Amino acid sequence: MQFLLKFGQYQQYTGEKRNIQVGIERQAKNEYNGKELLEEITNGGKMPMRAYSGFAEVYDLFMDNVPYQAWSRELIRVLRQYGISDGLVLDLGCGTGKMTRLLSEAGYDMIGLDSSEEMLGIAMEQGTKGSDILYLHQDMREFELYGTVRAVVSICDSMNYMMDEKELRSVFSLVDNYLDPGGIFIFDLNTLYKYREILGETTICENREEASFIWDNYYDETTRVNAYDLTLFVREEDGRYQKYEETHFQKGYEAETIRRLLKEANLSLAACFGEDLVHAPGEKEERIYFVARECTKNKGA
Repeated sequence: MQFLLKFGQYQQYTGEKRNIQVGIERQAKNEYNGKELLEEITNGGKMPMRAYSGFAEVYDLFMDNVPYQAWSRELIRVLRQYGISDGLVLDLGCGTGKMTRLLSEAGYDMIGLDSSEEMLGIAMEQGTKGSDILYLHQDMREFELYGTVRAVVSICDSMNYMMDEKELRSVFSLVDNYLDPGGIFIFDLNTLYKYREILGETTICENREEASFIWDNYYDETTRVNAYDLTLFVREEDGRYQKYEETHFQKGYEAETIRRLLKEANLSLAACFGEDLVHAPGEKEERIYFVARECTKNKGA
């Protein structure tokens, strides 16, 4: 049985297929594209973290090349390396719940948390029969749990959506607050190298029978923010295609900044890996994994 917790109340998921409606009117009123909004941020403006809406409906379709199975095996290996082979684990920024379900199948009692109600709805639709995953509709910058967990994981660059050090430190502090003594926090970040050399000022397109997308990237070195405009064309039941538009922002961070912010949140950096979650990161790494540990709750006990 799966549950969606929203506004302090449990709502049992009924299994009925949801008709996802996106705020087209709100998107239509957006007079700026990602590049123009990025210029506003560069000039001192502030852009809040945005949740996936229209893209949620086809997220898994376009992410079918992501090696979730391999990632989960390495995550489980690292968790077990630190003595965590069962118990409560929080998936922070769980999206459509692919990693949440894989960890649940491995024997962990999973909580999935995301700010996108659309993504969570899809996560529950795809849930494994008999699983006891609890899904929480919350902003990770101010999330609340009823108790502590043995580990927190956050995969697929969710932390890059934190737009300044204050937001990132806030997430780290909350993670520390809800970790068991000696608990583990595993998360990844897209690197500055990826934004500068791979994504920045590029356009990525993909065309499939069910849907197509155009992904325009704009990177600003001053703020280290990458803005991207997503334009989606999703086939409806009548064969026509509906257009959706979203703009998102991600920020790159130096590894030393991450270490400092973890320390300020009473977490110690235990390990750092490249994309394979095995070896130390190289100079041209596109994604880095960090393993942090709660290190203060047992002091003086």
